[in-house]
Amino acid sequence: MVRFQVLGPLKADLGGRPVRLGGLRQRAVLAVLLIARGRIVSAEQIVSAVWEGSPPPSPTTLHAYVSELRRALEPDRPARAPARLLVREGPGYALRITPDQLDAERFTDLAARGRRALEAGAAAQAEELLGRALDLWQGPAYAEFTDAGFAIPEIARLEDLRAGVQDDRVAAMIELGRHATAVGLLEAQVAEHPLRERGWELLALALYRSGRQADALAALRTVRRRLADELGIEPGPALRALETAMLTQDPGLDPAPRHGAVPPGRPPAAEPVPPPAEPPAQWTPALRPEPARTGGNLPFALSAFVGRTEELAMTGRLLAEHRLVTLTGTGGVGKTRLALEAARRRSDPDGPWLVELAGLQEETLLAAAVAAALGIPGVSTPDQLAAVLAGRELVLLLDNCEHLLRGAAELVGALLARCGGLRVLATSREPLGVAGEAVYEVPPLEPAGDAAELFRRRAAAVLPGWSPDEAEQARIVRLCAELDGIPLAIELAAAQCRVLSIDQVADALADRFAVLVGGAAGGPSRHRTLEEAVAWSHQLLEPAERRLFHRLGVFAGGFDLEAAGAVAGVTPVLPPLSALVRKSLLTVEPGSAPRRYRMLETLRQYALRKLDPAELEAARERHRAWVLARAEAADRRLRGPQGADLLAQLSGDLAEIRATFASAAAAGDGEYMLRLGAAMYWFCYRKGHIAEGLSWLSEALAAVPDADPGLRARARVGLGGLLYLNGQVRDAYEAALTAGQEARAAGDRITEALTDIYRVYMGALAGVPLDVAELSRTAVERARATTEEWLVAEALMVQGMMARLAGDPSAPQVLEEAIAVAQACGHGWSVGSALWAAMKAALDRGDGPRTLELAKGLLVISERDVDVTSWLVLLHTAAHALVLTGRPESAAVLVGAVEGIGRQVGFSPEKMDPLDGPRTSAAVRRALPAHEYRRHLARGRRMSRREVSALLADLIAETTAAAGRPGAR
Repeated sequence: MVRFQVLGPLKADLGGRPVRLGGLRQRAVLAVLLIARGRIVSAEQIVSAVWEGSPPPSPTTLHAYVSELRRALEPDRPARAPARLLVREGPGYALRITPDQLDAERFTDLAARGRRALEAGAAAQAEELLGRALDLWQGPAYAEFTDAGFAIPEIARLEDLRAGVQDDRVAAMIELGRHATAVGLLEAQVAEHPLRERGWELLALALYRSGRQADALAALRTVRRRLADELGIEPGPALRALETAMLTQDPGLDPAPRHGAVPPGRPPAAEPVPPPAEPPAQWTPALRPEPARTGGNLPFALSAFVGRTEELAMTGRLLAEHRLVTLTGTGGVGKTRLALEAARRRSDPDGPWLVELAGLQEETLLAAAVAAALGIPGVSTPDQLAAVLAGRELVLLLDNCEHLLRGAAELVGALLARCGGLRVLATSREPLGVAGEAVYEVPPLEPAGDAAELFRRRAAAVLPGWSPDEAEQARIVRLCAELDGIPLAIELAAAQCRVLSIDQVADALADRFAVLVGGAAGGPSRHRTLEEAVAWSHQLLEPAERRLFHRLGVFAGGFDLEAAGAVAGVTPVLPPLSALVRKSLLTVEPGSAPRRYRMLETLRQYALRKLDPAELEAARERHRAWVLARAEAADRRLRGPQGADLLAQLSGDLAEIRATFASAAAAGDGEYMLRLGAAMYWFCYRKGHIAEGLSWLSEALAAVPDADPGLRARARVGLGGLLYLNGQVRDAYEAALTAGQEARAAGDRITEALTDIYRVYMGALAGVPLDVAELSRTAVERARATTEEWLVAEALMVQGMMARLAGDPSAPQVLEEAIAVAQACGHGWSVGSALWAAMKAALDRGDGPRTLELAKGLLVISERDVDVTSWLVLLHTAAHALVLTGRPESAAVLVGAVEGIGRQVGFSPEKMDPLDGPRTSAAVRRALPAHEYRRHLARGRRMSRREVSALLADLIAETTAAAGRPGAR
């Protein structure tokens, strides 16, 4: 039997022998399946999790990883026999293992058994079980994946459970009288977790029972100060009650407590509540109300529950481990339906009970409302309700607590403190804030998975016999993504299929609040339309929170705290922003540092729709100013050592940049468009956003023909560079000429020097009769006069290219100097471009191995910077070298990849490089029979960028190895 270890580095052993699990990506695939605990995980979900933040691999890559894992985990499985462990089911994979095969499950079981033993007073047994549980840990949970988004929630769950087990084990030691040992362990625990109140509680108790009463009170003062300084809160009821008990030397704290006293490690949760002075006539101590009915009151479901396998399992686990679980999330995300399904799966003796609070407005009536739902007559106070529920084992489902938050928190805290068999499952758009609360934010549905299935089922209910075709299936997925995967919005959209086609529904989402109406008559009023669902959350906001919510609607994508403050014009911004996160109107992007926030598209449209036009325009102006400042600050440093990081930053800001360009165009701010277009040119050049960059700059230049010549020159330089990438070299040359004139008129020496460089290079490619050698030399001199080293590197690089075209033997030395200058100032692109020119010079000599040796450096640079255009020209040139080294099949594969990926970004190395590009393409075509060339070309078109880079790296390594053998070239 295979056993897996995740409490530390991921390991597996088979019959006591370690299993080789492969590289990090392959192990990550296994980790995703282990975290799923037997649930089917679609191939898309695995790829999204394992390749988060990276280009996705081809389907064959995931299949290969799964095959390798199967061979490792089931080495004796006969060929073609079905897998028993890692199985394929439907659209995905699942790992079929029993709980005892995974150390995390064994740990959870031992933790639960130890807790039960401790609660039953069997301290020795509890310590033994809990010690065995902790011995399973060999390091941080899922140690290789601590920063992986897919593992963070599971790691947090296990680490939190581990801390609880450590507390329970020490509590058992205290009960056994081993106070000194407990003190040592607890001092280490509170140092590691200084804000966990139970650790301090146990430390103070252990010190007190060791005869160190002064130290015990000092510990309580320390935690009080830490909580106040770092969180701004007072200690919880348990710590306050413990301090009172110590000051009064309560006998319940003695090492050998009498029967009925508080057990060690569990001091009174709150001060005793005295009975009412004058009990109501309908309830007296002598005549208690009838006990609650057993069996529960959950309503029968009116429609099938779709998906949510992982969320149901998570809710069930949390409810098993915590006595209060609150499901949070934006309106319509499905909190109530998930809570009902989770409650139905419970087997509490006294049944799950639903209490619907949406229609209740008075906090003082909460206890009576709960009692009425449970069928308890005459109960109107928390004390009376607690007296009835004491000794019962049930789950109480409190639905929609957000508008009664303070009262709900007080009632739940009082009931849980006095009713040991009670568990509360609450739904709310923000947490209750009760000690011990476990909060689970219900995520939207995956558009290509559960969301699309929900739409299909609900649409089929109003269109009996309907089955979507392939085109409709794809449109449904896109529609669900536009609806943010919100179940309510999806169900409302599907209901419209009775009168509208799917395409019509999707097109109508531009005004989604008008079309997404007509919810089920039996449902809550707040779910009759999408707008009412959002309005329910909106009306609970404080004025400052509401103001920030509306202004943040101008963001098109994610943003951080600094951006929120700058764009919203709110100071301080943290308190209202924290409230919006807490109230499920903003989501936090997992793993982001500094933290980034995002607003669902539905909420964004609502925020903008309800914002005063004048205030909206002011927010958009601040948004434009913030984006332009970021773009221009990045542009000044893109050609330096920080270039790769800044390119990544601009990629993250791209949604905002697009939004502000459109916003400026709508406002008629042509100067802004010019500045933003000029600042973004180099990003577009490097990342392959050619058509978009050309559109921005052409529109901006046309909008303000009389703008400052320096600004127009910078924008026109960018236009010329993108025209060159687009294969329009003559137009690029003309743009460089005009930009040079504008730069001279403005006295902009740096831009003028850059146009000198571009003019000679693009003119030579376009066949313009020029004194190339003289112009190249002049361009280098003018670049040196600016003292901008990145400019000197580019000028030398072009001079070397021109010398190579002219057959000048000095070309290699010039290119070497260009590389040295570029490396010194951190201008990676210029290093790569000079390497590309050196590759061409090696091809001129027929030296294929040297060409591929140079290609290695350019591959590293283009991969580091995720530079699409440089990567594509590298592949194209390397293909020619592969022909020279006798590998035309691989050359054709690279050309196919260039065509396939180049088509996606609108870039062709052959068109961009009219002098050498066609020669390379022709060399590869001539090297193979036509049918073989087409076959390998087609293979390359199907490959992903990651696969092609891996292939080229392997080919370069083979060439390097061959060159090192005796007799090799």
